[in-house]
This record gives sequence, structure tokens and C-alpha cells, in this order.
Amino acid sequence: MLKRIFDFILGIISSVFLMLPIIIIAVLVRITSPGPSLYWSPRIGRNNVVFSMPKFRTMQTGTPNVATYLLSDPQTHLTPIGSFLRQTSLDELPQLWSIIKGDMSFVGPRPVLSNEHNLINLRNEKKIYRLMPGLTGWAQINGRDELTDTEKAALDFEYMQRQSFWFDIRILWITLVKVLRGDGISH
Repeated sequence: MLKRIFDFILGIISSVFLMLPIIIIAVLVRITSPGPSLYWSPRIGRNNVVFSMPKFRTMQTGTPNVATYLLSDPQTHLTPIGSFLRQTSLDELPQLWSIIKGDMSFVGPRPVLSNEHNLINLRNEKKIYRLMPGLTGWAQINGRDELTDTEKAALDFEYMQRQSFWFDIRILWITLVKVLRGDGISH
């Protein structure tokens, strides 16, 4: 319950503080490529319930709805500012809505697409589905796009065993440092 209260309050404060950049990015996405500013991605949430997670659109409309690593040449699908948004993780800002709404937490396993069967199965074996998905997580700061599904599931399981308020604060701090340095992003 304390984690939910923390997420809600920090989500509101972050949304207010980041409102101007969010508006500017939304406008830039719209004027640099046809289509909406936001992309609502169906994701697997807590207890394997599907929810719609918003992101700033970084791919051209019509791009297949699969994990980026499954695209033969992801660069050809990026919008003019898509690469920048992904490298800086600014495409993730709309997920503050999912945190405020209660579909996500600031820290937890990253929510996956429903067609990422291998990772879903590995997480289900370890009962990781019990956790609220997060904007960032232990796996995110320990390799992100460079990790295999097996490594992600193992790190998610480790997070589940070590979960605490102070561990979450540590993960948030390391996330901030890694985002500012652009670590672990392959596209």
C-alpha cells in the first residue's frame, strides 16, 4: 500500500514538473511524422492482465506490433525524432499516466508485449506476474536491451526477492544515472 501511495504522489509531482517537456515532445512527434503523438501499446500487467501503456510514438504508423528486436531493420521504421526519444528514454514519459492510474509502478519488471511468449513463460514459472510492472526495474539497470529473456527473468526474480522501499529508491537513482548517460539502449 505504501508503494502505491509513493507511486501516486511521485507520479503527480513528476507529471506537473514535466508537463512542458511532455507537451513539446507531443507537438514535435505530430509535426515530424504523420499519425498520433501517443502510441497505446497492449502490455502484460500484474497477474497477466493486459493493459494499454502509452508511449510517445517513435515508429512510423503501420510498423508491426512486435518487440523492436524482432524487426529485421528497426532503423527503417523510426520517425525522424524516434531514435532521439528512445536514446534519451523520453518516449517513456507518458507512462506516468499508467503509474497514476495504477496499472504500473515506478519500479518493477518492465511490462512486455503479449507476443513475447518466452519471457512471459519464464516470468510465469517464477511467479513474477504477481508484481506490478514498472517504468524501470532491476533488469533495466542491469543490461536492458542487452539481456536475454532468461537473464531478464532471473533479474526480475531477484528483484521480487529483494523488493523494498530502499531497493526501489536505489533502482530509481541508478536509472536516472543510466538514462543521463544513455547506457543499455541498443536502438
